[in-house]
Amino acid sequence: MKRIILTGLTAALLFSCSSQKSETATTAITAEATTIQQDAQEFLDEYSKEYQQLYTASAEAEWASNTRIVEGDSTNAVATRQANEALARFTGSSDNIKQARTYLEQKEELTNLQVLQLEEILYAAANNPQTVPEVVKARIKAETEQTEKLYGFDYKLNGKSATTNDIDKILRSEKNVQKRLAAWESSKEVGKGLREGILKLRDLRNQTVQSLGYDDYFSYQASDYGFSREEMMELMQQLNQELLPLYRELHTYARYELAKQYGVKQVPDMLPAHWLPNRWGQDWSAIVEVKGLDLDGALKAKGDKWLVEQAERFYTSLGFPELPKSFYEKSSLYPLPATANYKKNNHASAWHMDLGTDVRSLMSVEPNADWYETTHHELGHIYYYMTYTNPDVPVLLRGGANRAYHEAMGSLMGLAAMQKPFLAELQLVDASTETDEIQTLLKEALSYVVFIPFASGVMSEWEHDFYAKNLPEDQLNKRWWELTKKYQGMAPPAERGEAFTDATTKTHINDDAAQYYDYALSYVILFQLHDHIAKNILKQDPHATNYYGSKEVGAFLKEIMYPGASADWRQMLKDKTGEELSARAMVAYFQPLMEYLKEQNKGRKATI
Repeated sequence: MKRIILTGLTAALLFSCSSQKSETATTAITAEATTIQQDAQEFLDEYSKEYQQLYTASAEAEWASNTRIVEGDSTNAVATRQANEALARFTGSSDNIKQARTYLEQKEELTNLQVLQLEEILYAAANNPQTVPEVVKARIKAETEQTEKLYGFDYKLNGKSATTNDIDKILRSEKNVQKRLAAWESSKEVGKGLREGILKLRDLRNQTVQSLGYDDYFSYQASDYGFSREEMMELMQQLNQELLPLYRELHTYARYELAKQYGVKQVPDMLPAHWLPNRWGQDWSAIVEVKGLDLDGALKAKGDKWLVEQAERFYTSLGFPELPKSFYEKSSLYPLPATANYKKNNHASAWHMDLGTDVRSLMSVEPNADWYETTHHELGHIYYYMTYTNPDVPVLLRGGANRAYHEAMGSLMGLAAMQKPFLAELQLVDASTETDEIQTLLKEALSYVVFIPFASGVMSEWEHDFYAKNLPEDQLNKRWWELTKKYQGMAPPAERGEAFTDATTKTHINDDAAQYYDYALSYVILFQLHDHIAKNILKQDPHATNYYGSKEVGAFLKEIMYPGASADWRQMLKDKTGEELSARAMVAYFQPLMEYLKEQNKGRKATI
């Protein structure tokens, strides 16, 4: 809007006029503002319509690439690349960038919802700017190739093909250290073929966002929170420091207990990576078996389909609607049969295919405790999609309040679904069976607390160094293992040279790059939400809750989900929990465990 500068005389005349003339002037200004709003809305409507169509085509192509991977067949890869290039050409078009910027120069005349959508258009454009079309095209091609290499990899155990589920089972339960070592080493072989691709992607991702003013790809991703990369890394360090005392006790406990379990007399200072029940040491919960909580046994009898259907029943008990019929028709929920002549991505994920009613999940559900929790987590994403798909939330703002909120909702439900009163409600455990509360808390800490140093330390710092500091290519693995030692107190079974690229064995390094701090923040947010729900809504002990059937809990969650990305994430957290982002609730939740661990670790050497 062009501003009218009033001279002193004109202003004096106007301001001395009657109130009627004053109202007339105000009406004229309002009319001009309304015209600008109308023009902006027309642009947003046209953009959103085209964007939704292209987004849907891209999602469908990606879905095909992730659910049917045939070695030597590039049909899906070509279709995916073409669909993603079409979406990139549109979102990064110079005309769309110019129009969005022009309207934002007049944002004081626009509605808040319009401003948010225009900012989202520019954020999307920065990842696909058509000022450098060849770079964007090359990046999309490289991403597609990297995905195919990652998910099409043929893992081998004892010379035979194995799935990641097979490897995970061994690491969770095998007592023979040599068999564990073989499984762990097998899981890392995929990284050898991913090095060239990730280096190419670093250059292309950085070049892409630099053309619109971002220093590097990590800075671009962190800006989605309103943070600089320095601010994001400071927050990650803060979280690590807040949880370090508890993590140190858990690390000491695990070293001594696992050494005893594997018959090793000299307790190592660093945890050998193949001793841990997870390929990256991000979850140690399988170390502990809680008496009276044999979930694997109870779930095996239920079967895989029951897990997904029961997760849906949990949400409907809170007042959420049933899943659309198309969810079960179009999702890929279970492992492929052994006779299948193709592979699929085994990493669990939730998909909002059209930013409308088509929601799907990609999983490989088996009837065990891990997948029981995962089904509840993934449906958390699905119900978030369904809830903010409403007339009040424009297509461009159909996302979480921030990316971490999406993960927090899923993880919150995963935590709630694992607590004893809830399990007793489902008759998965006998309510009268005495369980060791400290052991239960220990198992939870080995999942949630142990994850923080991995997510906020190892993953975030490695990607920060990789993108923002241009980590030399002959130091990729060296830096990875320096960070695992620093943050996780973990070491490889033997020297890992640069022939390996162990960081790339983690899915998100390749296809959801420079945003793993989302998961660390999500755990902090989930404990803040859980603390509020337990104490203020359910009036229950946060360690022993039962959300099942609580419409009040459902209403609380819907209020967070409903506005999607149109809500300010900081204000949302403050309004709903009464506090800013803080690890306070998480630390408080595990405080009873600290005293137990200190007692158990008396006389033991702490090494981190």
